[in-house]
Amino acid sequence: MYANTAFKNPFADFDFSKMAGEFKLPTVNVESMVETGRKNFAAMTTASTSAVESMKAIAQRQGDMIRSAMEDFSKHGSDVMSAATIEEKAAKQIDFAKKSYELAVANTKELADLYTKSSTEAFATLSARVAELTEEVKAAIAKR
Repeated sequence: MYANTAFKNPFADFDFSKMAGEFKLPTVNVESMVETGRKNFAAMTTASTSAVESMKAIAQRQGDMIRSAMEDFSKHGSDVMSAATIEEKAAKQIDFAKKSYELAVANTKELADLYTKSSTEAFATLSARVAELTEEVKAAIAKR
């Protein structure tokens, strides 16, 4: 019974282009998307570069701090050894401990300020791009 009948594709006469034309699909502006991607990439690159430069500066400053601390420690050892009495040596030790503590606090504050400045600069770039992107999206929606 079915052997003699040829298969006929039920969609052969169906006009897909006519059906697709009835749907109101949004058009995609490829140039706009590429430009948005370029701007996003530029903002990320700027933020990353700023972060890397800041980390290099912080590492350099930490190295300077350590070098200075080692020099002070070496000088302190010589000063203590040159003291004539035990009382004088103890006074030099106490004075060195106080100065070392104050310097450690000041260095920690300086490094914290450098980290804060670094992250603020990096996030400022990204925040500006997000604000700009928000305005771009609003403008694109308003055009429709």
